[in-house]
Amino acid sequence: MSTTTPQPTGPLVRGYEVVIGFETHAQLTTQSKIFSRSPTAFGAEPNTQASAVDLALPGTLPVMNKGAVARAIEFGLAVGSHVAEQSIFSRKNYFYPDLPKGYQITQFEIPVVQGGAVEFYLGEEKKAVRLVRAHLEEDAGKSLHEDFVGQSGIDLNRAGTPLLEIVTEPDMRSSAEAVAYAKELHKIVTWIGICDGNMQEGSFRCDANVSVRRPGAALGTRREIKNLNSFKFMQQAIDYEIRWQIEEIEDGRAIQQATVLFDPDTGETRAMRTKEDAADYRYFPDPDLPPLVIERAWVDRVRSEMTELPRVMAARFVHDFGLPEYDATQLTQSKALAAYFEVATQVCGQAKLVSNWIMGELTRRLNADDLALPAAPIGALKLGALIQRIADGTLSNNAARQVFDALWAHADANVDGLIEALGLKQMSDSGALEAIIDAVMAANAKNVEEYRAGKEKAFNALVGQVMKGSKGRANPAQVNEMLKRKLATAA
Repeated sequence: MSTTTPQPTGPLVRGYEVVIGFETHAQLTTQSKIFSRSPTAFGAEPNTQASAVDLALPGTLPVMNKGAVARAIEFGLAVGSHVAEQSIFSRKNYFYPDLPKGYQITQFEIPVVQGGAVEFYLGEEKKAVRLVRAHLEEDAGKSLHEDFVGQSGIDLNRAGTPLLEIVTEPDMRSSAEAVAYAKELHKIVTWIGICDGNMQEGSFRCDANVSVRRPGAALGTRREIKNLNSFKFMQQAIDYEIRWQIEEIEDGRAIQQATVLFDPDTGETRAMRTKEDAADYRYFPDPDLPPLVIERAWVDRVRSEMTELPRVMAARFVHDFGLPEYDATQLTQSKALAAYFEVATQVCGQAKLVSNWIMGELTRRLNADDLALPAAPIGALKLGALIQRIADGTLSNNAARQVFDALWAHADANVDGLIEALGLKQMSDSGALEAIIDAVMAANAKNVEEYRAGKEKAFNALVGQVMKGSKGRANPAQVNEMLKRKLATAA
């Protein structure tokens, strides 16, 4: 982690400022490992995807995977980092049963990606978390405890899997901000395709470094919460750790630097081991790997081939469709959502209405039914057709919601057919509407007089009666206009 001293910017918790930094391991989407040709597919039988290189047999040498480097370059460009023209690999020495070589090949002094930032919204407030670095490294194997009695097994299929470790400055001030950052980072790496983002399979693993301090004081002692594999548990773990550290300090006990794990069953963190510092790992340059040299032409080629980035697409939505920046950011949370918005907008030409319906009714129903967007009963074409009927005056907003609910329940139905079947078409005959207004004014003389006396509520009551008389099919804007004209004329 960086040693940069962050300035107090966030809300206090019981008089303490929370300071959070992240280290995230994103498994890269290469077909083979970072230093060998072994496959990286998930779920294979234990130890069937570990070659002689992965097992660190004598005489074997690592060979750099060019695809892993390309993905690191792509990430650096996506977050505005400097891609180093030359970086080096080091050996990080520690001794675990699932680490065949007794060291991990990683980058320490000169990483491939340096600096940059991740921008996101927390509610409607725009935030930015600075990145220290992103470096390439190999994963370790996995110790298996559950299937053995009195002993552990070792699966080395993951050994040598390519990782990009992304390290932030300690810029976050709450669990909510940390989760928002993690979600944005997850969006970026999956959007550009360098990581599949599957947290359950360990493809996107987050470590949160948490400390507390009095405002203006030096940084507190941090504890690292390892391997947070869901956003829900991430927030729970950080919140618990914050409370625990404050209680320890208030009880007169010093915080000891440590690595901790979160137990979702108890909702608590527990110490796993004393936290090591860099000196404990005895880093030194790996003699088997030459410096990694990246020519500017390669960086330019990767840049030219990259997909449109979320922030670029959001800016285009603001410019081309006149959307607020907040809307544009929400609509670019995933490629699928952005594509849904663009298709629906092409159908009806009503970008802001489409945005409102996506962030409103569509999101509400997806959440209520626990569905992902691809499984939504209402596709982009149908939502666009529905909004077109609002725009051309066929449907009121209230009637459109009824049609939306009917479409959700009957995915094979079409918009116009449901409008007819449900009798929801707005009244377009001004003569018929005028007759209803005349009848309402005649039957509600008291409200008419009160409105003329300056009581605005009386007008709303008359509008309500007209809407009732039209069985909700009148256009509210047309009702307002005609009723005010008649009231003024009759006066």
